[in-house]
Amino acid sequence: MKPNPEERVYVPYRGPFDPCPPLPYRTYVVPVNQFIVFQPVDLPQFSPAEALRHGTLWPALYSPYNSRKLKGE
Repeated sequence: MKPNPEERVYVPYRGPFDPCPPLPYRTYVVPVNQFIVFQPVDLPQFSPAEALRHGTLWPALYSPYNSRKLKGE
């Protein structure tokens, strides 16, 4: 599985009296549309059938969803 470029990783704060077991890292996803501030001219488009499958008309805004259950987290 290739890494998701929209996924960010950070190390959470671990307090000295934290009763929970420490987590080594946490992840979150930044949506692709945060990086495209306006629609460029002649942006490539999916075909209508592909657009329905992917949930967007533009390949630049497509970001696959990877379930955490499949990753084993």
